[in-house]
Formats: sequence, C-alpha cells, structure tokens
Amino acid sequence: MEHLRVFLLLAILAVACHSLKACPANCHCHGGELQHVICYSSGLTKIPKVSEQTRLVNLQKNSFPVLAPNSFKEMKGLVSLHMQYCGIREVATGAFRGLKRLVYLYLSHNDISVIGAGAFEELPELTYLYMEHNKIIDIPKGLLSPLANLFIFQLSNNKVRELKPGTFTGAKDLRWLYLSDNELTTLQPGSLDEVENLAIFHIDGNQLSTYPLAAVSKLRVVEDYKISRNPIKVIPDFAFQSFGRYMETLSMDHMGIEKFSEKAFVGVTALKSLNIEGNKLSQLPANAPISSLQNLTLANNPWHCSCQLAAVRRWIDGSRSRPDATCASPAQYRGQQLRDAGAFRGCKQPVKKSKKVEQH
Repeated sequence: MEHLRVFLLLAILAVACHSLKACPANCHCHGGELQHVICYSSGLTKIPKVSEQTRLVNLQKNSFPVLAPNSFKEMKGLVSLHMQYCGIREVATGAFRGLKRLVYLYLSHNDISVIGAGAFEELPELTYLYMEHNKIIDIPKGLLSPLANLFIFQLSNNKVRELKPGTFTGAKDLRWLYLSDNELTTLQPGSLDEVENLAIFHIDGNQLSTYPLAAVSKLRVVEDYKISRNPIKVIPDFAFQSFGRYMETLSMDHMGIEKFSEKAFVGVTALKSLNIEGNKLSQLPANAPISSLQNLTLANNPWHCSCQLAAVRRWIDGSRSRPDATCASPAQYRGQQLRDAGAFRGCKQPVKKSKKVEQH
C-alpha cells in the first residue's frame, strides 16, 4: 500500500513538473491547458513560446523594441494579447500573422512610430484595437483593411497630423473612434467615408483651425461628438446636420469659438448634453436646442445678456444644476450671473402651437 502511495505521489509530481515546464520562465499560468499566460514585468526580451491552446497572453512591462514578422505564429488560439509598456518602436508587416482568432489587441503606452502597411494582416476577428500613447504620425493607407470586424480603435495621444481618404478602408463596422490629443490640422474630405456608422467620435485636443464640415458630413449616427480644444472660431451652418437626430452629447469647450452660424444646429433633435465652456461666445443662434437639454455648461464666455439668450435663462431657471454663466454686457449687467440678471424681464415667451380640437 505504501508503495502505491509513493507511486501516485511521484506521478502527481511528474505531471505538475511537466505543467510547470510548459509555462514560460518567470511567468505564471492558469486555466486548463495553460489558457492564460501572465508574464507581467518578467524581464523578457523575446516573445515566449506558448501552447496553441493559450487564449490570453499578458506581456506588459517587458522589452520588445521591434515586433518582427510572425512574432506570434505559434499562438493560433490566442484571443487577447496585452503588450502595454513594452518599449515597442516598430510593428513590422505580418507581425501578428496567424492570429486568426485574436479579438483584443493592446499596444498602448509604447513608442510606436513605424507601422508596416500589412501590420494587421490575418486578423479577421480583431474587434478592439488600443494604440493610445504612442508616437504614430501617419496611419498607412490600407492598414485597417484586414480588420472587417473592428469596433473600437483607440488612437488618442499620438502625433497623427491628418486624415486622408482611404485611411479607414475596410473598417466599415468601426463604431468608436478616439483621436483625442493628436496633431491633426486636417480631416480631408472623404477621409471618413468608410466609417459612416461611427457612434462615438472624439477629435478633441487637436489643431483644427476650421470646422471639418466636408469630412464629417458623411457621418450618419454619431451619438457622442467631442471636438473640444481645437482653435476653431466659427461653427458653420449645418455643422451637425448629417447625424443631428442621433447626437446626444456635444463637447465644444475651450476652443475660442466666437460664433455659431444661424443654421449651425439645423437637424439637431436629440441633444441632451452641450458643453460650450471657455469660448468667446456672446450669443447663441435662435435654433440652438436649449429647451430639450439635460446638461448645459456655459461658464467663461462673454455673454451679452439680452432677450436673445432668454431660452438659456429659462433653461437655467428650470434646472437644478444652477450652471455658472456671467454677463459681460450690457454694462449695467456686467459681472452678474445670467440666472440673476434683470435683462430678461419682459422677454416674450415662445408661443406654443396648439392643435385645434374640432367639436361635433
């Protein structure tokens, strides 16, 4: 009996040793067939070998300056790959070749400046691509072509200077696009044609000096639109018309906007939140959809307190949030809160159209 116990113990130890050997050095693995391989901050300089059954590999905080072609070809079952903070400078053509089941790819917080045009070939299932906080200047034409299932593309905090036609060719299902805090000066007409179904579009913190009307007029269903911190002085007529019946959140703070054209808000019918803080606005156009808003941020603008802003005053009076907004003119109201100023006494209430009820 004792011999049998020793034999069983040795057998268990042998299996355990085999399992340990299968996990890369300095990493830890868990899940059946070592499905999750965690090599967080393990001092690696070469991509480790893992089994085809592996579903998740976490390589964060190691050192891989260049992702060469076929770097992951043995990882055929991989679904999620984490490579944040790995000092990556270059992603070569075919770097991820063979990862036909990959859904999540995290390349954030690296030094990527060079991307081969075919870097993402053979990634038919890739849905979530995170590349924020890198040094990417240009998105090569056709880069996203293999990514027919791409849903989220996070490219904030890079150095992208312009969007050109063909940038998003193939990514027809892209819904969330983040381009905040780049160096964009131009969105060329046609540059967003292939991604007309964007629901979230953030281009705040760039260097756009004129509103990109031609480029965004092909967007159809944007719900969350953020263009804050771009030096645009005038918002033109029909700025949001193509997606106005879907847009719920509009962020245009800290831009130096001096004027919304009279027809700027044509077609905007679903807006719930508007942030226009930190501009040079004295008035808003008559068709600004103030009454339907749930949130309105107005501070740090030189408002001219007159009946033209009566709709804003009515909104403030009916709001619990008591937003900050100060009159800059006329002189007798300068420095007063818009919610307290007497400038709106005598302003006419809008006439509501009532349906006539016929009596029989």
